[in-house]
Amino acid sequence: MRTSNQITLDIESFPENVSLTRVLAAAFLAPLDPDVTELTDVKTAISEAVTNAIIHGYEKESPENRVRLTLSLQDRLLTAVVADTGIGIPDIPEAREPLFTTKPELERSGLGFTVMESFMDTVDVHSTPGEGTTITLTKTLTIHG
Repeated sequence: MRTSNQITLDIESFPENVSLTRVLAAAFLAPLDPDVTELTDVKTAISEAVTNAIIHGYEKESPENRVRLTLSLQDRLLTAVVADTGIGIPDIPEAREPLFTTKPELERSGLGFTVMESFMDTVDVHSTPGEGTTITLTKTLTIHG
């Protein structure tokens, strides 16, 4: 079995593309034969990161707004990087607080980072206002196959 692999998906920043990233994550991990819980955890964390990029990364909808998902596997370590070139996060610690949201009018729960942190080993956030945000998620996987 291959012990390293990488794939990158560049999508338009539209909410309907979140499901595509979940499917990509599942297909990427399929050769490892992950159990349902582990697969669901990874798909959920990735979709939360992509959703955050789509909902909070850009002020207005445009086909020029992009979100890039890069999945890489080295031995059992999965790294998922979600990046946008949007407005950035001015206060990362505040954004990571449970229930904090910049979009209450969209009925956002403010739990995106909390969900990511509960399902992944690490969640690293780098952001520059006016330049974008990059979220790096890592998880050491159990290999069954």
